[in-house]
Amino acid sequence: THEFHDSDHKLKVLLMVSRFGHCLNDLLYRWKIGALPIDIVGVVSNHFDYQKVVVNHDIPFHHVNVTKANKPQAEARLMDIVEGSGAELIVLARYMQVLSDEVCKKMSGRIINIHHSFLPSFKGANPYKQAYERGVKLIGATAHYVTEDLDEGPIIEQDVARITHAQSASDYVSIGRDVESQVLARAVHAHIHHRVFMNGNKTIVFAASPGSYASERMG
Repeated sequence: THEFHDSDHKLKVLLMVSRFGHCLNDLLYRWKIGALPIDIVGVVSNHFDYQKVVVNHDIPFHHVNVTKANKPQAEARLMDIVEGSGAELIVLARYMQVLSDEVCKKMSGRIINIHHSFLPSFKGANPYKQAYERGVKLIGATAHYVTEDLDEGPIIEQDVARITHAQSASDYVSIGRDVESQVLARAVHAHIHHRVFMNGNKTIVFAASPGSYASERMG
């Protein structure tokens, strides 16, 4: 089957972030200069760290505190924000809370996450520490659709950076964050331009048009 899309329609996107702001700041910058043609309808966070940054961009900021005790209520509020804003895509820009199976199913194919490792290697909360301890020569990042299986969703985009024995664990983090930002931006760009097609638990990602911003790797 073929799908037809209005080329002038800007996808309504809701961003979510916790305490690491590099991906959020990168997406906001690309959006501001017109490199990422989306309609950012809001930013949701379980912290207040980036409230000022978001408000300064004239974007609605929503603080949604999440604890084990209130998670169902917090997610109900999240879905209210999604429905109220008309969000068509959620981007987890280093949002560190795990979404429930219910939310993942409801928004299937419409949530993109950035994982700070080259999946399937080094899953979990501290992949750079794991990579440093193993002495790897490449570190990377993976953007994928979110499913009920943590960090197992269809992969949209990946990239790596080469490192050496002379670099410290903090260097790994710094280099890795640059890779994360670029990988997430490219994944979002591919999604909003309808270049990503699901094929089971895999994706087929068509190349960007020659001469487009994405074809220059969005670096």
